[in-house]
Amino acid sequence: MFWWLMKYVFLGPLLRLLYRPKAIGLENIPDDGPVILAANHQSFLDDFLLPLVLRKRKATILAKADYFEHWYTRWFFKGAGCVPVRREGGSAGVAALRTAIDALKEGNLVALFPEGTRSPDGRLFRGKTGVARIALEAQAPVIPVAIVGTFELWPYNRKLPKPGSTEIRFGKPLTFERHFETPADRFVLRSVTDEIMYEIMMLSGQEYVDEYATKVKDQIDRAKKDGPKPEDAPVVIEEPAVIEAPEVSQARTSSPDA
Repeated sequence: MFWWLMKYVFLGPLLRLLYRPKAIGLENIPDDGPVILAANHQSFLDDFLLPLVLRKRKATILAKADYFEHWYTRWFFKGAGCVPVRREGGSAGVAALRTAIDALKEGNLVALFPEGTRSPDGRLFRGKTGVARIALEAQAPVIPVAIVGTFELWPYNRKLPKPGSTEIRFGKPLTFERHFETPADRFVLRSVTDEIMYEIMMLSGQEYVDEYATKVKDQIDRAKKDGPKPEDAPVVIEEPAVIEAPEVSQARTSSPDA
């Protein structure tokens, strides 16, 4: 009840007015049964806009544990059906994965961000293999999702957002039956995750960086803490390999669905 009131009465109308989210490819989401929405993560707005455009289903969202540390955000995310995930892994991370797997086995829809954190610069970064582990153990299809426009409105280093237009693109379901017998093989997990990230890249048109976003953020934070450098010793952020996405093909989704 809480989430439906927020979506249709209180928060949802305001978000639609400010960010005008347009959904493309909603017909790719089945009306029932287990399914994973794997999306790029450019902004705090993604956590709100992705579930907002779902018409027939409510999502169980894997969100970072930091959102649950303060009472004034904890009540909202718990009421919205979010599950806290700790980036450092360990037993808490395993418990979150198990919660997602159990939700899928009950026929629910689970939404997550394989990058594990918001993009520091708007590019698409290497996905963590938790999405593959969940998909293989729950034997659920994965729908790649591209959220477009949110980085420009609210990047991770800005305190407040600005209004504007956004778009959420849902791709065709990906199935991985060929790997169901080896859900813990690390090479399989890496391969499945990379395939999912490739499809997200094709939908979003983002430049892909074969590096974890958390590492790049750490480099940026260290450079800021070190302060300005002499002119003969500029701050250099190590540049990993990048892959530029070709022009996005609308054939990978379908007709617009506002």
